[in-house]
Amino acid sequence: MENGNIKWHTLTPDQVTKELETNVLKGLSGGEIDERLKRYGENKITPKKAQSSLVRFLLQFNQPLIYILLGATLVTVLLGEYLDAIVIFAVVLINSIIGYIQETKALKAIDALSRSMTTSATVIRDGKATVIKSVHLVPGDIITVQPGDKMPADVRLVSVKDLQIDESALTGESVSAEKGTEVVNTDAILGDRTNLGFATTVVTYGTAKGIVVSTGDRTEVGKINQSIATAEELDTPLTIKIRKFSHTLLWVILSFSILILLVAWLRGESLENAFMVSVALVVGAIPEGLPAAVTIMLAIGVSKMAKRRAIIRKLVAVETLGSTNVICSDKTGTLTENQMTVQKIMGGEDFFDVTGIGYKPEGKILFEGEEVDLNDSPALHHTLRGSVLCNDSRIKEDEGRWIAEGDPTEAALISAAEKAGIMDHYVDHYYPRIDEIPFQSEYQYMATLHKHEENILFLKGSVEAVLRSCTHMMDKTGKVVSIDKDFIQKNAEKMAAEGLRVLAFAFKNFDKSKTNVDHQDVAEGLIFTGLAGMIDPPREEAIKAVALCQEAGIKVKMITGDHALTAATIAAQLGIKGKTENDKLTAITGLELQKLSDAALQEVAEEVSVFARVSPDQKLRLVKALQAMDNIVAMTGDGVNDGPALKQANIGVAMGIAGTEVAKDAADMVLTDDNFASIEAAVEEGRGVLDNLTKFIVWTLPTNLGEGLVILASIAFATQLPLAPVQILWINMTTAILLGLMLTFEPKEPGIMNRPPTPANKPILTFPLIMRTLLVGTLIMVASFVLFRYELSRGATLQKAQTVATTVFIVLEAFYLFNCRSLRRSVKDIGWFSNKWVYYGTFTMLLLQLIFIHAPFMNILFHSEPIDFSSWLLILAAGLCLFTIVFIEKTVRRKLTGTEEF
Repeated sequence: MENGNIKWHTLTPDQVTKELETNVLKGLSGGEIDERLKRYGENKITPKKAQSSLVRFLLQFNQPLIYILLGATLVTVLLGEYLDAIVIFAVVLINSIIGYIQETKALKAIDALSRSMTTSATVIRDGKATVIKSVHLVPGDIITVQPGDKMPADVRLVSVKDLQIDESALTGESVSAEKGTEVVNTDAILGDRTNLGFATTVVTYGTAKGIVVSTGDRTEVGKINQSIATAEELDTPLTIKIRKFSHTLLWVILSFSILILLVAWLRGESLENAFMVSVALVVGAIPEGLPAAVTIMLAIGVSKMAKRRAIIRKLVAVETLGSTNVICSDKTGTLTENQMTVQKIMGGEDFFDVTGIGYKPEGKILFEGEEVDLNDSPALHHTLRGSVLCNDSRIKEDEGRWIAEGDPTEAALISAAEKAGIMDHYVDHYYPRIDEIPFQSEYQYMATLHKHEENILFLKGSVEAVLRSCTHMMDKTGKVVSIDKDFIQKNAEKMAAEGLRVLAFAFKNFDKSKTNVDHQDVAEGLIFTGLAGMIDPPREEAIKAVALCQEAGIKVKMITGDHALTAATIAAQLGIKGKTENDKLTAITGLELQKLSDAALQEVAEEVSVFARVSPDQKLRLVKALQAMDNIVAMTGDGVNDGPALKQANIGVAMGIAGTEVAKDAADMVLTDDNFASIEAAVEEGRGVLDNLTKFIVWTLPTNLGEGLVILASIAFATQLPLAPVQILWINMTTAILLGLMLTFEPKEPGIMNRPPTPANKPILTFPLIMRTLLVGTLIMVASFVLFRYELSRGATLQKAQTVATTVFIVLEAFYLFNCRSLRRSVKDIGWFSNKWVYYGTFTMLLLQLIFIHAPFMNILFHSEPIDFSSWLLILAAGLCLFTIVFIEKTVRRKLTGTEEF
């Protein structure tokens, strides 16, 4: 009995019973259970083996730049320069520790899936019903469910009574799914397999008996687990750029080091001196502070985003947000309220608008813009009263949020009636229920009989089912007239075309002797009162956020498990732009996607903005198609079904309040307020962080270039090294933290959300920035080398001359920091004091440099020596010259190009 590839929804209950060798009445026996438990394992998700702490720490050393520094450490040890070796290795160790601490903990998505499946189940075994832990269920078990129960496994339903299941977390459909036992087509998507109950979904109405067909990893939720576990780990744009930069730098450094080693050796230098020159070049050319500084800048970005209600779970997500150019959003609960809301009512021949959103009973019933008095609208009054009485659900306030107890559609009707002043407990008191006909899929209606002056039956159901039973209708004055079914049907279709789910209402009077009701009583003679159209409405703030994202060059795409018409309607209300047909947004369904090749899907994914009735694996495929077109994709969602796509996306965004644990644990970012608008705020912050990261890199690279050039100059002019390796490390590490990191606090550039996203293939350094880097690096080298030679010419010791050269780098970097506060504008334009942190950092750095120069222990550790006042004046003059030259360069470039873009 192997059941891995069987399509259970295509088999009859008898075929399933035979295939699984079970008995619907008696269930399995003890011996069969033990055997199947051994074969299939427990009904739980298999956890993924996590990397050990040691492995995760050692992986921090797996970087090209770190390899070079470790090699430099080894060389200095072999040469007996133990102090230098300790300092170099300490830098490597600090970088690795910072990376280890900040690295995101292993994803817990699989654990969350296991938790979501942990429940109890009522199972029939050996002919007796008993309650067991769901982990002990096996294929072939017979279970029963009732309202409030969570489906413990994937189940083929064999008998149902008015069964409805909330599958929104799995399929994305906001309305509870009506279930039956009939065979379903082979190619039916998950949301259309009406004869199956899926693990972790919740029964909202009715009862059922079913056969467990899949457990643990074989359930649909288990398959989602596999998708999450196998989703490709993607590098972020910055990671890719830094890796390319690192590899290029690696080969340049190694080539120059070997060249310098050969030149020095051929010129008669000792092998030890030649090695030390090469080590100095290696240490100087590598931006040791870059990994630590980038990590810290991203961490500060995380703090900024948290203040805007976006919690970053993975550090690299900060900069990825800045490059995002496509947001794929789930509809239910993300762009919409995930609370059904009545928006239109037809009472008699009149149409009424209903204000307010969600279950909260605040709003008004309007007719032509004016609030309605129910005494003037008898048909509306009858419709609303019937919607409350023919209803098994309620709404209540829970910790400041209004929630539904029961079916979301019925809850929406309660809310609409209360907006008109019809309270459910009030009408229940004056119209006590005597009997009922529960909703059944076969009949498509629900009926209730109530005691009053004369007993009255209320009917609620599909438009077709209710109209079949009606012979009359109530007009707007309350008069009962002959029914105009064409008029009603036409208006119902018009409401449905707007994406509304439409229900019809009717009533029938009986004398007081009538105490029970059956289908025969409902068959004819009813009086139609009205229609109610409802929808899960878009969030008001989401409409504005979508507009802001699209203005920022970010495409917004809706991917949902809901119906195409509903999805297209909501997308239009949100203002989502995309491919249209007859002035309406095109919606592609999961069935259509299924038939597309990967190449065709990529084209469709680029053009179309609405995807409906989409299964979890298709969401994943859509994200991959967009990524194949070089898009940086953010995926938002809150359900279990969103997990794989959230993991695959360049950045996954989960909802913090309504989101499932699976979605949160698979995501890179969690929104604490479930507000799509917070995504726009996070993108804005991400762009700001990305800008400031670029400023940092543009600021730090000229230093490394200058250090490399000054060492090459010493070889060319056959002089001693202007900088010792440990002095280079002092420059690189201290300035990166105390100067460079101050750029993190730069305010965002004006119009940051009015420019297109940064392309993923755009290099860190564009041509203008490369030219500026070369200019500044050369200026720093010239100033350092000239003053170094000048000090030697004045009779200074080597250590004092090297101290002057080191101080030149520190001071010129401080001056250049002010130039880098904006890549586009001058410091005069952005304001001298708009970022006070640069002053705090500069003051602290100069204080430390004084300690470096004058403290005896620092003199020993870094081979430094005190310098005089005249040397300080020359150093400061050089810094002022550098600042002025870069200021002029920026001004001239803006005037020549007429743009501030890089």
